[in-house]
Amino acid sequence: MESLRELFKIGHGPSSSHTMGPRRAALSFLDICNADKPARFEVTLYGSLAATGRGHMTDKAILDVLMPVAVTDIVWKPDIFLPFHPNGMTFKAFGADNALLQERTWFSVGGGNIVLAGETRTASESVYSMHTISEILEWCSKTGKSYWEYVGECEGNGIWDYLHQVWQVMKDAVERGIEAEGVLPGGLGVRRKAVSYYVHAAGYNQSLKSRGLVYAYALAVSEENASGGLIVTAPTCGSCGVLPAVLYHLHTSKGFSEQRILRALATAGLFGNVVKTNASVSGAEVGCQGEVGVACAMAAAAASQLFGGTPAQIEYSAEMGLEHHLGLTCDPVCGLVQIPCIERNAYAAARALDSNLYAAFSDGQHSVKFDRIVEVMKQTGHDLPSIYKETAQGGLAAIQ
Repeated sequence: MESLRELFKIGHGPSSSHTMGPRRAALSFLDICNADKPARFEVTLYGSLAATGRGHMTDKAILDVLMPVAVTDIVWKPDIFLPFHPNGMTFKAFGADNALLQERTWFSVGGGNIVLAGETRTASESVYSMHTISEILEWCSKTGKSYWEYVGECEGNGIWDYLHQVWQVMKDAVERGIEAEGVLPGGLGVRRKAVSYYVHAAGYNQSLKSRGLVYAYALAVSEENASGGLIVTAPTCGSCGVLPAVLYHLHTSKGFSEQRILRALATAGLFGNVVKTNASVSGAEVGCQGEVGVACAMAAAAASQLFGGTPAQIEYSAEMGLEHHLGLTCDPVCGLVQIPCIERNAYAAARALDSNLYAAFSDGQHSVKFDRIVEVMKQTGHDLPSIYKETAQGGLAAIQ
């Protein structure tokens, strides 16, 4: 498995697959053909990228990189799905005589990652020897150590500095988001709600106040993402509000130290990494179960870690977080990461805390293990019709 640095990516929203990935591809292509001094670029977007790219600012992400160098045309082909992955994009560079200088096709495979056509997706650096939670759980049982300690042993001490940076960006996104007001960009007229939830939470008793604050924090980060703000993929942009909401709430309300928060982040990242390795975190590939569902599992594992859960209880928490999102479709209205995405982040954050509580009452023993749920999620995602996988053609997206 890759480093958690490849899972927790810091960048601007609104979509890791539709904004961060295409921007990364554009930068790579520019590096390839800069010596050719191109006069014109042509970028063709296929499948999901073309279907919902305008709403996700895909064209802006690409043009911001290429337009300063040469005129760039964007071609949209939502009905054509290239082999390998729904998020395909072909870049072409032409000379002054209109001769083709360079051509490359990339796929944006989720989490801001890209794969060049014809190449097998390989880890930038394999730092983990075990690739399933079952293996890691057995290691925990034999050594008496926990998930975050396994992360530390595999990644080295440098990972803690990176997770500190991740945590800071997450906190900043929450705090910006609960102060911001107004309408989100994109044309749907969706008003920011985080500040309202944050203010209203103060008027309730402690239990309801706690839940209201979790909602507010998740909304805050998701709204920052929708407006193009700086966030962390956890595991994607579209699901970036779940984990920060849970961690920020427990940090501020329960007084958990930053060191313990970073350990919880490491635990969450490990579970997300296993899903990314063995299935997918791309909504275009497996639906929203791979985004918000995985985010819920990660947040549940983090909460269980913070509250002193055993490795078995942590695994159980994560399993429930993902299991009860199985089959969740990716159906953004008008292709924007707003409806129902923002609301789902808030709801999933609350479910993550419930998953932790449920597991805490148990001894951690249960029938369906996390790794099995990952397999089921992958198969379910592949069985979903394409209209329910980020194309904005089915489900809620069809109700306009």
